[in-house]
Amino acid sequence: MPTSVVVGMQWGDEGKGKVVDYLTRYADMVVRHQGGNNAGHTVVVDGKQTILHLIPSGILHGGKTCLIGNGTVVDPAVLIEELDALAAAGHHVEGRLFVSLCAHVIMPYHKTMDKCQESLRGKNRIGTTGRGIGPAYADKADRFGIRIGDLLDAKVFETKLAAILDYKNRILTRVFETEALAFDTIRDEYLGYANRLRPFGADTVAMLHAAIAAGKRIVCEGAQGTMLDIDHGTFPYVTSSSTVAAGACSGAGIGATDIQRVIGIVKAYTTRVGEGPLVTELLDATGERLRDRGQEYGATTGRPRRCGWLDIVQLRRAARLNGATHFVLTKPDVLSGIGTIKVCTSYEIDGKPTAEFPSQIAMLERARPIYEELPGWDEDISTCARWEELPPNAQAYFTRIEDLAGVPIATISVGPGREQTIERFDPLA
Repeated sequence: MPTSVVVGMQWGDEGKGKVVDYLTRYADMVVRHQGGNNAGHTVVVDGKQTILHLIPSGILHGGKTCLIGNGTVVDPAVLIEELDALAAAGHHVEGRLFVSLCAHVIMPYHKTMDKCQESLRGKNRIGTTGRGIGPAYADKADRFGIRIGDLLDAKVFETKLAAILDYKNRILTRVFETEALAFDTIRDEYLGYANRLRPFGADTVAMLHAAIAAGKRIVCEGAQGTMLDIDHGTFPYVTSSSTVAAGACSGAGIGATDIQRVIGIVKAYTTRVGEGPLVTELLDATGERLRDRGQEYGATTGRPRRCGWLDIVQLRRAARLNGATHFVLTKPDVLSGIGTIKVCTSYEIDGKPTAEFPSQIAMLERARPIYEELPGWDEDISTCARWEELPPNAQAYFTRIEDLAGVPIATISVGPGREQTIERFDPLA
């Protein structure tokens, strides 16, 4: 049975939560393999909205196993908050949810440093959520990190915390000129978290490979989007982990040959939260319309998203970086009623046209979009259940995306609910 990776093709917020929830009906196990609680996945089931930041979106399906992989950074307080919310909603996750013992823990000094660093950047700020994600990944690379397995061993945790906090407090007080953090306070708080999370700690790599060996269908769920990848995104306006499909290999602990499908989630237009270039950004009434109709506000921060037309130059780059086998298109219903829809097919940079996405941020900031125009549609497509029910102009728009990007569209999401989904073919087949 195939192992599939679900990955955002743009700057995140493509609707991966709904898609993973929908695909879980075909899957046996869902694995979250990178990012932290700086990402929010929104799922709507029977009209009820659930926002998840760490727990895989597949958890809303009873009987499915969900893993938080080693590549994720975990804020224990947020994880416990989500566990409590799911329990209150009647979702029983014990025995179905497991957290890698190798996943790194977000500590209070990570959050403090995140905010201090962003403040010092001034006009060059990145637009982080301030939740400590970047500093936690930095400590991981710098080998100053504390892992879930460390947290669950009180003696190991206290020893590591004492050594690390001494170093961090020197930075906080001498560089950032803020107050030192108290060892006793952090120790007591986090050991309390450890008691609550102990039943969920596991060797998720062993669990994952046992499932693969047994022929189970696996879905790896990423956070953010391709263009926020630490290596391939619009650096420095990126996240601190590998958001491309290959990140599932290290972040979940699977081999490259274990992946048979890469499902790219594509919003029918483009959005971005935070700083950084957005070539097709619309600073007019159309951009406001997209934001309002699409409810383009961050699930984690509530920040308004910047909106623009679909960017095929960027999308082709993302498809190549991920080896996308097919797309799931989301939110085309938001485009209903727009007379003419534009698609960016190439850029003009310093007076020269190019079909390639530049790797240098300075060049991307100078890029101007070259558009192709397509006729829109007035019909409400949110109730369409089959391809044949879609208006001809909507079908033409979707087909044009396939032609320009070179990737087939397997599924079309025409609304937030599970039932608002058009399947052209089984995306996990």
